[in-house]
Amino acid sequence: MAPSTALPRGISLEPGPVHGSLTARPRQQRAHEAVVTSHSWTRPGLGGLIYMGVALTLGGYFAFAAIQGDYGVLRAMQIANEISELKAERDGLAMDLAGLKNLTHRLSDDYLDLDLLDEQVRNVLGYVRADEIVIR
Repeated sequence: MAPSTALPRGISLEPGPVHGSLTARPRQQRAHEAVVTSHSWTRPGLGGLIYMGVALTLGGYFAFAAIQGDYGVLRAMQIANEISELKAERDGLAMDLAGLKNLTHRLSDDYLDLDLLDEQVRNVLGYVRADEIVIR
């Protein structure tokens, strides 16, 4: 129950050590205790420093691996560059293959291009007609 009498000036009621009890304390003492406890500085423990050191080391390692590792960003850019170069080489080889297929078809038994045959005989075998002059 609340006390029916008024407390003297400078005294306040605070919770006591037993549940539901009240203790009267001077207000100046309470203010002094609050100042002391609010300005006390404690040094971080060694466990906290070790924890932070391990966390920073692992964070740095994973950041390095994400950028320069086997599956990192730089490797992905390098692979993308290699893919584009190999695709360009593949396209060039496909064009060369198409050209060789065309020449093979033009010299086949089914389709014979006499102009191509004459050109190949002159280039490969070095034949020249009697009425021609070769300038090299």
